Parts: sequence; C-alpha cells; structure tokens
Amino acid sequence: MSAPVLYLSHGAPPLADDERWTAELSAWSTEIAKPRDVLIVSAHWEDAPTTLGSTTGAPLTYDFWGFPQKYYDVTYDAPAAPTLADDVTKLLTWPGHSVHRDEPRGLDHGAYVPLKEMFPDADVPVLQMSMPTLDPRGLFEIGRRLAPLREQGTLIVGSGFTTHNLRWFNPHAGSDALPPRASAEFDHWAQEAMRAKDVDSLLDFLDKAPAAHEAHPRTEHFAPLFVTLGAAYESGGLDNKSVIEGFWFGLSKRSWQFS
Repeated sequence: MSAPVLYLSHGAPPLADDERWTAELSAWSTEIAKPRDVLIVSAHWEDAPTTLGSTTGAPLTYDFWGFPQKYYDVTYDAPAAPTLADDVTKLLTWPGHSVHRDEPRGLDHGAYVPLKEMFPDADVPVLQMSMPTLDPRGLFEIGRRLAPLREQGTLIVGSGFTTHNLRWFNPHAGSDALPPRASAEFDHWAQEAMRAKDVDSLLDFLDKAPAAHEAHPRTEHFAPLFVTLGAAYESGGLDNKSVIEGFWFGLSKRSWQFS
C-alpha cells in the first residue's frame, strides 16, 4: 500500500504553544503508517532550479525574525535522506529541468515546525525540496513525476497555509477569533473544490476562487498544494479528506490527506 500524500497548514514557530493545533497534528500522525522517509515542500523555500536541502544533517534554518529566543533554541535532529535525494534527482531530471543541491541548508520552519509535532522522536529521515516556480501547473507536473516515491513508502508533504494574509493577524483578538470574511469564503471554496476533485479550478484558483487575492496576496503558501495534487493525481486519484479545519488568528489551517 502506497504512502498517503499530505498538504498541511504549518503555522509560525509559536504553533508549538497552541495546544489544540499541536494535538491535531500529533493525532494525525498516529492515523498514518510510519513512512520510510519524508519529502517536504515548504512555502518558505523558493529556488530555481529545483534544489534539495541538506543530505548530511545541517542545522535548522531559522528563517524568521523578532521572535523570543526560545524559538531559536528549538532543534529537530531528524536523519538526513541521501537515498531519497538521489531518487528525487532521477525523477525530476528531464530536458530543461535539473536538480541542484544546497548541502548547508537545513530544514526551515515550514518543515520542522509541523514535523516536530507529527514525528516528535525525529526518527524519520527528512529531505526538503525547493519550489522552482509558483506556477500551479509547473508544480503539478513536478508532483506527477514524484508520484513513484509513494510506492517505496515516502510521505510527500506540501506545507503552506490554506489562507495567508498577515494583515489579518491580530494577536490581541486571540487565535480563536472569527476569521475575516475573505478567509472564510476562500476556505469554504477550497474545501468544496477538493471534495469535487476539481483540479482545473484549483489550478486556476486566482481566477476561480472568491477573495483569492485577499486570501493570498502572494501565492507561495498555497503553492505546495499543487505538488501534492500532482503526486496524488498521478498515483491513484484525488480521494481526500480534510483532517484539520478551523482558523488560527484569522488564517485557515485546513489540511488534507490524499489516500
């Protein structure tokens, strides 16, 4: 049985202090078989050509500023995944598309923040891959080519945020405050499109979804979804379930699993 494919909303480093969300991520991990390894695509790494992070265990990348020191003291010493890196390189090398390596680059917070909650023992090898483009169809094609990894037990994870407009972030309102209308509308549309397995609309979300430009003033947090869509589409279809729902400081934390 092949590994599932996940798209999750990952949260900022203070996610670790949110008891509800961390419990949801932890519970999710108990529902899936332990993977051989994890290939994760984070909203926080755009680099062309497609680039793979450390396969030698580089320290974490603390790609955020102005937070309390405790968030810079976090560690996550998951094993590296050099064999997976070789497999990805083979799958994503074709005329006009190459794969590079960035060995000094450790996991960024879009990768280690959720993985620390899902695999707290840090006993699953992890490889991070950049997004070489934000074009939905380009990322979908990359996902399609990565689909064979599922058969060898690799968990493919897209880590973003189903809505992401930091102008909505109001710490005084609390994490459970009612979301802005635009966030709620986009979240509802995304859930309905996913239920309908409407790939065309999802790929064309900027023109099809309500409040798309408000929900994603820049699209990097929705972009990892298209890698996961491609991998799921190519290797068994788009049967999916919404595993985590709700909002965090107005942002939709909806997350999906493709079987």
